[in-house]
Amino acid sequence: MIYLDTHIVAWLYAGLVEKFNPQIKALMNDNEVFISPIVRLELQYLFEIQRVTDNANTIVEDLANRLDLKICDRDFNAVISQALSISWTRDPFDRLLVAYAGLNDNFLITKDQTILDNYPYAKW
Repeated sequence: MIYLDTHIVAWLYAGLVEKFNPQIKALMNDNEVFISPIVRLELQYLFEIQRVTDNANTIVEDLANRLDLKICDRDFNAVISQALSISWTRDPFDRLLVAYAGLNDNFLITKDQTILDNYPYAKW
């Protein structure tokens, strides 16, 4: 089970697979791929400020069909409890993304250097 950061989802939707090295492609191909529900919200924000071309539901539904992408349904209170221990960022999106992955020490695919520096299971 692996999680994807929001920019990874946006790149996959846009077909920018050349951004991923062979190890990251293998991780995505060899594991169940999840996103935190917060990714949907961040994608919608990006759509509203015109940083992505389609709304969140369109993006997630497309990737669910093409890549069997799943939305994590872990208990939100457990996620918040995990997020309370993450003090290295003030970004609420990043905090929740890492908390979802961190509940079971799952990998999180991200290019975000702050996450890579602080979450031991972050991969790029």
